[in-house]
Amino acid sequence: VEEELQEQEFLDRCFQEMLEEEEQDWFIPSRDLPQGMGQLQQQLNGLSLSDSHPSEDILSKSTLNPDAKEFVPGVKY
Repeated sequence: VEEELQEQEFLDRCFQEMLEEEEQDWFIPSRDLPQGMGQLQQQLNGLSLSDSHPSEDILSKSTLNPDAKEFVPGVKY
């Protein structure tokens, strides 16, 4: 019984060491990036794409045939 307890304690320590090593290998931006990078990350998160051309403008300028068959690669019409 004592041997089993020692073995269990050894396994627990090994498991704990493995977890600690794994935690050191993880990339944690708040910890691993320089301070200025946090601001840059916030600015990037705040950016959004604006739709400067309404879809109607694009459709009115299109020269595509709306009645054309759908293109399927490898199929000849």
